[in-house]
Amino acid sequence: MSVAQRPRQEAPDTASTAIELSIVMPCLNEVETLAACIRKSHQAIEKLGVAAEIIVADNGSTDGSQAAAHDLGARVVDVARKGYGSALMGGIAAARGRFVIMGDADDSYDFTAIGPLLDKLREGCDLVMGNRFAGGIQEGAMVWSHRWVGNPALTFVSRVFFHTPVGDMHCGLRGFRKDAFERLRLRATGMEFASEMVIKASLQGLRISEVPVTLSPDGRSRPPHLRTWRDGWRHLRFMLLFSPRWLFLYPGIALFAAGLLAGAALESGPKQIGAVQFDIHTLLLAGFSCLIGYQLVVFAVFTKVFAMEQGFHPPNPSYRSMFRYVNLETGLAAGGLMLLVGIAGIVVAVISWQSAGFGSLDPRLTMREVIPAAVLLTLGVQTIFASFFLSILGIDEP
Repeated sequence: MSVAQRPRQEAPDTASTAIELSIVMPCLNEVETLAACIRKSHQAIEKLGVAAEIIVADNGSTDGSQAAAHDLGARVVDVARKGYGSALMGGIAAARGRFVIMGDADDSYDFTAIGPLLDKLREGCDLVMGNRFAGGIQEGAMVWSHRWVGNPALTFVSRVFFHTPVGDMHCGLRGFRKDAFERLRLRATGMEFASEMVIKASLQGLRISEVPVTLSPDGRSRPPHLRTWRDGWRHLRFMLLFSPRWLFLYPGIALFAAGLLAGAALESGPKQIGAVQFDIHTLLLAGFSCLIGYQLVVFAVFTKVFAMEQGFHPPNPSYRSMFRYVNLETGLAAGGLMLLVGIAGIVVAVISWQSAGFGSLDPRLTMREVIPAAVLLTLGVQTIFASFFLSILGIDEP
């Protein structure tokens, strides 16, 4: 992460351990509402009696937002790399508090009401999410497509894919322990930063809680930075890329099983279902289904292993246990066996051709020999090279 940070104003000389809470606001031309957010933050700090700082992570504002924040006693951190996630990562990196509460600078969240988030953090939670659906969404605060389609759908996907224990995946007001945040190693520079935080926290088994928060209408006169379809797709894309089980493994298993069952049924001869007859053409498609399904399963293993090796996913004990037995040697043996059986099938097909004087053959008979043999040959080659690739990733243990 290449984030250039340059504090515009240093807080008074205070040991970092004396600061309990850092309030971080990402900012890009928010001069209309930034002052109100900072004032509300000061009110909350005074009311709660907490040692705190306010950080404005500026992402290149040109409307005087930096000067407004400076005048109100906030610490401004310039973040050169563009993006919502980049701004927050820069601001959080500069935070000196044990706890961090982040919130948008558009005055849609009430910073005077951050007390419940701080209480949960003090109780030992690693991540505390605001829930707008539980706290209330004022009229005009959220467009209908976000309220009834986008947010519920993406939250549902996150609960199915990653078992995230939250009801509002994309609330912009949330708090977390800074040491827990650092363990997450977040990478997303755009709006999908919000999804990455919750997903990784769930995968790492962090203690996550929710508190109701109220969402008010955006106080700015200009359109928001959020783009419905672009950012919605980025969130969904991130979830798919971060879940090899749902992107590769489950579809692969389904395709392979369907192809195997159909192929086994058709190997003995054509099958009639009602007025429809299934024969060698369906058998050929079943073979392709097996090949595609197997490849998807291999991709799932590649992706999961790479994600664990690079720290994107936490270590998975079941994968480690599996690779005690599934290593380069066993992969080569399994691939070699499939190759031999496939070659034997080709030899049988050639012998059948020879018995017919190398003349014309009945494809309904010979294709039942050739198709399984070709599928096994391909699977054997895939298995052998997949075993080498997994070894390159460093999974094999001595």
